[in-house]
This record gives sequence, structure tokens and C-alpha cells, in this order.
Amino acid sequence: MKEYMYMSLATALVSVFALCFTACDDDEKDMSCPVITDTGIVANPINCQVYHRGEVIPFRYVFTDNMELGNYNIEIHSNHDHHTHSTEAVECEEHEHHEEVTPTNPWIYNQSFSIPAGSQSFSAQVDIPIPQDIDPGDYHFMIRVTDQAGNQEIKSVAIEIEE
Repeated sequence: MKEYMYMSLATALVSVFALCFTACDDDEKDMSCPVITDTGIVANPINCQVYHRGEVIPFRYVFTDNMELGNYNIEIHSNHDHHTHSTEAVECEEHEHHEEVTPTNPWIYNQSFSIPAGSQSFSAQVDIPIPQDIDPGDYHFMIRVTDQAGNQEIKSVAIEIEE
């Protein structure tokens, strides 16, 4: 009988230790999304900025994460159909005169960039040339940053490309 009690007590203690180690491991998992911020810089682009074909869009944002950043992606696509995204992309007042059109040569830009390993903060700077031959009009500028755990944050701003 004593042997049974010792075995039960030993099993209970092992179970408690196992639960403790499992909970401790869970605390180390990165469940927080990275952050796209303009802290300490002049962010660009921001909603409703106007650019011209042949110019350069100077992309400037800061990314932060509680553990470790992974990479980021910049996507620019036509908004000639005036669709929306669930972030900051809005139809800007000065853009309201644009009618919905079917573009013949819309600009599509999609580029991923790495962030140095171990970074919890990264100041992203990319100069993006605007092609001369694209359709002018409304575009969405999408920023996606992913941390090493796979958590992702998205920011979308509305921009206009003029002739």
C-alpha cells in the first residue's frame, strides 16, 4: 500500500513539473505582431500623397518587434476600381474626381526585403522609381512586416500617381 502511495505521489510531482515546463515554454512563444511606426522619423508615403510618373517614392518606416523581426514586403497596386483594405487606405478628397476605369497599363510592384537577424528594430529605407509608362490614377501602397514567429502587421495607404 505504501508503495502505491509513493508511486502516486511521484506521478503527481512529475505531472506538476511537466505542466510548469510546458507553461514556461508557452511564455517564450512570440504571440505579438510586429509594429510599423513613424516614431523618430518622417514616414513616407502617407495617405493621400501625390507622385508623378518618373519620380521616386522614398519609402521610410521603422519596424519593431518584442522578440525578433523577420522580413518586410512592399506592394503597390492599382486602385482604379476604388476597392478598399481594412487598414488606413481611404479615398482621399483630392482623388474623388477620379472615375472608376479599367487601366490599360497599371503599375504592379511587389518586392520583399530581409531584415538583419536578431533585429528588434529596423529603419527601412527604399527608393522606389515610378515607371514613366504606367497609368496615372489611384494606387494602394501596402506594407507588410513579419516577425520570426510568423506574426504579421499590414499598413495600407492611398497614393495618387499623376502624369
